[in-house]
Amino acid sequence: MKVRNLFVNIAAMLVRIFIVLVLVSFIYRLGFIAHDFGYRVFAEGPVSEEPGRDIDVTIPMGSSAMDIGEILENAGLIKDKKLFFVQERLSEYHGKLSPGHYVLNTSQTARDMMAVMAEDDEDPTEEEEEDRD
Repeated sequence: MKVRNLFVNIAAMLVRIFIVLVLVSFIYRLGFIAHDFGYRVFAEGPVSEEPGRDIDVTIPMGSSAMDIGEILENAGLIKDKKLFFVQERLSEYHGKLSPGHYVLNTSQTARDMMAVMAEDDEDPTEEEEEDRD
């Protein structure tokens, strides 16, 4: 009877050790993925090197940052729409991306593309009045 209890206790301890190892491995992998994603938010480069290729994209009215990211990803301008979404949220261009037709290049970073899409469309009559002054 004592030998049987000893084997049961050893088996239970081995199962607990296995579960702990699986959890530690899972947490390690999750941390690695989170670190990689966080690093890419600030250091992601362009899809291709200079000169790249120009691609026409149209951003419809009412598009969210995730919608824009999907459009850019489908066009081959960025690698990950979720990464673009986070980059937009953390940038000075948050909420400033405008609908319209744009010619973007595969050698531009997501930040460069946001700068193009966030340019303010000034009223041409205002520019003419400023030039006269």
